[in-house]
This record gives sequence, structure tokens and C-alpha cells, in this order.
Amino acid sequence: MLDKIKNENILFIDIETVPSEKSFDNLSEHFKNLWEKKSSNFRKEGESASDVYNRAGIYAEFGRIICISVCYISDSANKLLRVKSFYNDDEKILLSEFIKMLNSYFNKEEHLLCAHNGKEFDFPYIARRIIINGLKLPKLLNIAGKKPWEIQHLDTMELWKFGDYKSYTSLDLLTTILSIPSPKDDIDGSQVANVYWVGNDLLRIVKYCEKDAIAVAQLFLRYKGEDIIPELNISYV
Repeated sequence: MLDKIKNENILFIDIETVPSEKSFDNLSEHFKNLWEKKSSNFRKEGESASDVYNRAGIYAEFGRIICISVCYISDSANKLLRVKSFYNDDEKILLSEFIKMLNSYFNKEEHLLCAHNGKEFDFPYIARRIIINGLKLPKLLNIAGKKPWEIQHLDTMELWKFGDYKSYTSLDLLTTILSIPSPKDDIDGSQVANVYWVGNDLLRIVKYCEKDAIAVAQLFLRYKGEDIIPELNISYV
């Protein structure tokens, strides 16, 4: 199946998310109550809703996107990769720019989105935040009523399962065992909220997000038995 997919038709993506507010105390009383109910599903004994608010960014209803990094192989024969990031403290602005890009350049039947754990996280999270911000879903994310084989999404974590549904395999682990440069050489996902809200360093997060998107592209190439793209052949736009 993978051999039939043209590398140039895939948009590899990664997103970074944070809790919608800096702290639990900044939430309205109504949202505090809603988070209290939501977090009751995973809080340990003795933990309060405030104690676990750092996990709010995982949920589209309580978090927001601060960066979407994308990359695509512009020349498969010569292994050229182009990278672009959409980032802003105003989520609606970055989502509007991302949607505009998709509608302009990735809107055909042969086009695909690819992310690591994208079907469980990135794709639904982006779609939900688009709706929350009052924007219109682009074609590649508007999957309502589509049959499973009609959905134009690839997931490098799902591809690694080979039919095994019992385990989660991280991008960090896969890049390590497949000799792909690690995207986790600075921060990891658990540190993003602190870097954003406390460190006020969005650009550091953007660089981390770009490394993840690039790693997804490299991982896909390894799945196809192809050489990964040299760092010199990666350009940023």
C-alpha cells in the first residue's frame, strides 16, 4: 500500500498544545467545575483538580493549539523537504493560516495528512479547535459521513502496529531504533506548557514542533525502505 503513495502527496504534521489558561485559578467558576468533573476520571487519591491542571492541554475542550508545524517532500528523487510552522498566541489566527494553506495546496483526493498518533490526537484536536473558534473545517479534516477507507489520514504509530492494538510506541522510541535524529534533544511534550506559560518562549516550542514533524516524515520514509532526508536538504519557509 505505502509504495503506491507518492511522497509529494503527503503533508506531515505535528501540533503543540497547552492548557487554555496559565493556571487553574484563572478559569471561570463554571470551567473549574467542568475540569473538576473531567479530571475525576484520572486523578489519583489526594490530588485536586488544580493539581492536575497541567494535563488540560491534552483535551481540546480545555486546551488550545499554539503551534502547528508541517512539512512536505517537494522533490522525492532528490530528497528535498520543506518545513513551515503556524504559530501564534492567538489560536484563531494560526488556525486560519493553516486552513488557508490546506485549502490552497492540499485539497485533492490524492492528498494525505500524516502524523504520529494523529488519528487519536492531532487530527481530532485540530478539527475540534477549528469548530470552537468558529472556523470552517478544511476538506482533509472534514471526515463526517466518510467510510474509513475514504479518510485521507495516515498515522505512523498505527502503521507500526502491524495489526497489534495492545501498545503505544512513542515517536522518540521509533526514531531511536530506526536511527533517525531524535526530535527530543531539547524539550519533550511534558515540558511544553511550562516553557510557554512560565518561560514565555514560544519560538523554542516551534523548533521542537518542527523537529517532530520532520521526524514523522523521516519515519514514513523508513517504513517504505527509503533513505531519510539529509539535514542539508531540509529548508524552512
